[in-house]
Amino acid sequence: MQAVYITRMAKYLPYDPVSNEDMESVLGMVDGKPSKVRALILRNNGIKTRYYAFREGQKSFSNAELTAEAIKALFKEDSMLDEVQLLACGTTSPDQTLPSHASMVHGLLGVPPLELFSFSGACNTGMQSFKYAFLSVASGDTDNAVSTGSERMSKYLTSDKFQAEIDKAHEIEENGYIAFEKDFLRWMLSDGAGAAFFQNKPNPDGLSLRVEWIDMTSFAGEIETCMYSGSIKEGDQLIGYNELPTDEWLTQSVFSMKQDTRLLGEHIVPRGVDFLEQVMKKRSFDTREIDWFLPHLSSEFFRRKISEELERRNIPLPLHLWYTNLDRLGNVGSASPYFMLEELMNQDKLKKGQKVFLMVPESARFSYTYALLTVV
Repeated sequence: MQAVYITRMAKYLPYDPVSNEDMESVLGMVDGKPSKVRALILRNNGIKTRYYAFREGQKSFSNAELTAEAIKALFKEDSMLDEVQLLACGTTSPDQTLPSHASMVHGLLGVPPLELFSFSGACNTGMQSFKYAFLSVASGDTDNAVSTGSERMSKYLTSDKFQAEIDKAHEIEENGYIAFEKDFLRWMLSDGAGAAFFQNKPNPDGLSLRVEWIDMTSFAGEIETCMYSGSIKEGDQLIGYNELPTDEWLTQSVFSMKQDTRLLGEHIVPRGVDFLEQVMKKRSFDTREIDWFLPHLSSEFFRRKISEELERRNIPLPLHLWYTNLDRLGNVGSASPYFMLEELMNQDKLKKGQKVFLMVPESARFSYTYALLTVV
């Protein structure tokens, strides 16, 4: 295994940020009524602004377009794109089921043939593409690679996606509000894309991030589904859309993003720290070496929960080491780790010799990533 360096980071955010007050004017009000839970959720998640890939009367960006723009921003000259040997893309929200997300991004870039990988899932898909790019260069299979994390969640969240369900509720004289597990995520998610360029040598000028290791795990063998789309949940079982009558796709908002908040609160923090303890033992890793801790937070609500759990288990990661941008950029799922790294790298916040530690949890079926980088 040879040393691998992240030599460039870039991001693409569409349009101007949207404030909490303007969210429903963009996403729309379901059944013409303001959400009952919006204010409570926003107060807990701490997000002040976020980005959406569409505006009324203007171009609507696809996920692939957002991703292609982030990749282009990695390079000063378009010709440098032609030298990329591998492209790995992760997302929760591809524009279609087929072709793959990475194939669509490649098509938009219009570059010569290269190796492609698409990862589907939730927040950890960006880190899965990140790890694949790292391993490809580390093994010597390629000299360089680009990885991405991107989301275009806004079109899952617009009011029209829920209207058929509300109309059905009116028919049987039930209330016209969507269930909490669906409304919850309407005020949590946003759009954007991040990209990283991996090479087998550091920048000749400026700083690079040497990748020390990336560890991942999944608890899906032990815990039922927590966040899901394209399906409904009955008890602890998930029923996919292909098993449902097509009329229920609309009347049950089958393709909306849904979250079982009971499971989220019960498992997301303790299981993440369980895995951290395993990683520390495996890597003989001491968190006191860390200069920057970059936790992907879906909500500011979890900052205190994570800190308390770390303290309870005697794992030192004090809050003054934490760096996040959730309040400004929103929860952009698989892109969020890229956004934190991009800001550190491109805003001159790093110094040679510093250690950067990433934590990326995913609640879909509870998977986690930890990664250690060194500034060189």
